[in-house]
Amino acid sequence: MIRGVIIVNNHGRPRLVKLYQSVIGEEAQQSVIRKVFQQVAQRPDSFCNYLDGSIPEWGEGVKLIYRHYATLYFVFAVDQQESDLGILDLIQVFVEALDKCFENVCELDLIFHSDKVHYVLDEIIMAGMVLETNIIHILQVINDQNRLHAQSQKTSTSSTKVRTPTIGPASSGRGVPR
Repeated sequence: MIRGVIIVNNHGRPRLVKLYQSVIGEEAQQSVIRKVFQQVAQRPDSFCNYLDGSIPEWGEGVKLIYRHYATLYFVFAVDQQESDLGILDLIQVFVEALDKCFENVCELDLIFHSDKVHYVLDEIIMAGMVLETNIIHILQVINDQNRLHAQSQKTSTSSTKVRTPTIGPASSGRGVPR
């Protein structure tokens, strides 16, 4: 089971945090993010992309599987039953889906479009379980959602248009003809 997905930048600032195993309290959540970042950031890029993490809030047997892309660490915290290579592939699928949605995803996309990023993640993982790994299906659902959003925007703007009365030359503007 996936315990959490954390995306942090090179300075340890969280850009996306989705915890599937509850961590009670904001201070405990900040502690988890800090510990995950410290364990992952100190590793050279030449090391493998998974390690046995030491996160007391999640108990024993937590593996941290991550990928470092440009300025971001994509970290998945999982239990011992998950396949390391399967999770690495899942991270790749997630990043590719984000890349297709934002056309070369960057840190600012994660900041300013966090709702869309969460939606993409929810199409892949729900309640700590992997739902979909096929990038074509994921992108199809996201495109359908974008199309529905565009249609709803179009109908909401057309229904909120208010007609303003025009005042013609025969009218004094008070509704009483001259």
